[in-house]
Amino acid sequence: MQRSTKRLLLLLVMLPVTVVLVGITYMELMNYVEGSPRGFWASIEWAAETITTTGYGADSRWQEPLMSVFVILVQFSGVFLIWLLFPIYIIPFFEERFEVRLPHTLPAPRGERYILIYRYSQSVLTLIDELARHERRTVIIEEDQATARRLSDQGLEVVHLRHPLDELRFDNIGHAGAIVANGSDHENAALLLIARDLGFAGHIYARVDDPLHCQPLTTWGVTAIYTPVHELAEALASRASRRIRSTIQGVQQLGEHLGVAELRIHRTSPLVGDTLEHAKLRKRHGVTVLGRWRSGRFVPKPPADSPLAPGDIIVIAGPQGSLEGLGRLAIPLMHQGPVIIAGYGDVGREVQQLLTDAGEETVVVDQLPMEGVDVVGNVLDRDNLERLAGVKNARAVVLTLSHDSACLFAAMVVREVAPDVPLIARVNRPQAVPRLYRIGVDSALSMGQVAGQRLARHILGEEYVSLEHNLKLVSVDAAGLVGQHPLQAGVHERTACQIVAIEREDELIVEFDEDLRIEAMDKIFLVGSQQSIDDYNSLFRDG
Repeated sequence: MQRSTKRLLLLLVMLPVTVVLVGITYMELMNYVEGSPRGFWASIEWAAETITTTGYGADSRWQEPLMSVFVILVQFSGVFLIWLLFPIYIIPFFEERFEVRLPHTLPAPRGERYILIYRYSQSVLTLIDELARHERRTVIIEEDQATARRLSDQGLEVVHLRHPLDELRFDNIGHAGAIVANGSDHENAALLLIARDLGFAGHIYARVDDPLHCQPLTTWGVTAIYTPVHELAEALASRASRRIRSTIQGVQQLGEHLGVAELRIHRTSPLVGDTLEHAKLRKRHGVTVLGRWRSGRFVPKPPADSPLAPGDIIVIAGPQGSLEGLGRLAIPLMHQGPVIIAGYGDVGREVQQLLTDAGEETVVVDQLPMEGVDVVGNVLDRDNLERLAGVKNARAVVLTLSHDSACLFAAMVVREVAPDVPLIARVNRPQAVPRLYRIGVDSALSMGQVAGQRLARHILGEEYVSLEHNLKLVSVDAAGLVGQHPLQAGVHERTACQIVAIEREDELIVEFDEDLRIEAMDKIFLVGSQQSIDDYNSLFRDG
């Protein structure tokens, strides 16, 4: 029985009991206090009229003060009861009858196996988007009703967990293709044991907040672990210090040799004013330009005759050494000064620890006084950043604030105080990235972007790096292209994809000589939209 139904039944019992008790009290008071006896039914009628605030018949005057006080109390209680009645009892009852009911059991099989995600959070935003682009059915188990209903209103398939995890009916769990355990460590452990006890033999990918819990989960059957807080922190730290080498995002790796980086063109860089054609980045530096951010807008394959301007962010792909060399040319990090970390939550603490372990000096700014915080104050206060934190002399500034709006404003403050200091930001939603780039942030990424790409690689079996909302760099085999020149195989003309590099054994080829031919064991790197990549797979791999 639903909670609103129970409340309504309780109201139906308590309301007449209240009327009877108030009526009997009124009858006795009229007899012994007022000296004007009333019968039982007349007293009940008075109680009903008073409590419901509908007015009086004959009984409308009383002589004794005690009677007047009693009547006043009952009148106010009636008004209070009426206002309480509708929001707590009546409205919820009808809402639950007319709104869409959330299912409380796993769905029955329907076509292909679905991906089961336990608990919704920022960590799985990108994964859900990727699954939708691949038309993979996704089912989300969510405990918070408001979140579950919001996801359902967005068109997602949601199971509302009303009771503890072990009370959920897992009859159909065998129809899941994979499970993503995105709850707390102990919730993920419980889900793991339940699934394995019921005979689920598929892949289970578990989020872990405490690294000490990785081994027990792996021992009991987790296929792969992802640690979104640590991975995001590593990505941010690697962009603030060249002493940290990240395989995740500082330079995003695709395969063993190809990396992807975003580089902001510093106003003192020799690249300013140079066109991409004249700069010859592929020939001189061994990198391929995949796109460019300018004024918060991303342009894939920018025109070769377009000059580079201060503040432009170019997205490039190439070997690790080539990316680092071009990075020093575009915007060299200062060799002195601390790295300022604004915000000391989970991500901020991880960033600070990684930088400290790498030998970097750090200054942590946070509103709350706690161990590890060097400057206590609002990071949105210009004085805190300029005078106390010394932002003008910082090697880099890393924003790890919990709200995107605060991050946007903090970026504006930093850019006003220190326009040339490298600025790295953590955001919750990828939609905030273009706004940050427009302000002047050098690099911005979200937890969903980091964790989602890793999970998508496991579940979809596709190696890729997301460059923009609908632009990806993917790795595919050489099927369908063997024996052909990469620029003469008709890939771009037929699919709008572009071959940017070829990995052959321990060599990464980005400069395509005329006599180059694709071999069977080569790995091809393509850049394009999801639709164009699907077209490539259909024309060159499936055919």
